[in-house]
Amino acid sequence: MTPNVGNQLKADWTIQTQPSKTYRLNVDTQTIVGFCDDRKAIEQAIYLILNTERFEWVIYSWNYGSELQGLFGKPIPYVVSEIQRRIKEALLQDDRINGIENFIVTRNGNKLLVSFDVSTIKGVISVSKEVVV
Repeated sequence: MTPNVGNQLKADWTIQTQPSKTYRLNVDTQTIVGFCDDRKAIEQAIYLILNTERFEWVIYSWNYGSELQGLFGKPIPYVVSEIQRRIKEALLQDDRINGIENFIVTRNGNKLLVSFDVSTIKGVISVSKEVVV
């Protein structure tokens, strides 16, 4: 005979979203200058994820950062397709980011300028990142 446990667990809970308030980074001077929240915090998170190399810093989880330095010296056609995958993989680790789309890759010598739109819980953010290849 198995016990009848049926509906003992009640669904009277809700998922609460934590605030995204964080320290605001001045990217020009690399100093902390106050706090930011909501959209500015997400923009800063995108900047930090794309400018932190994954697996390089022990302080960060292996899910944090991007793997863009590994593209140096690879053939351009490979880099163009791979850079999109790596950026998506890096940014989608943040649960405030819903998707990445509209990639535009422009070559300038040994550099690629990658522009794309990031769909977040606070709207769409346009981002550009220069990568040396």
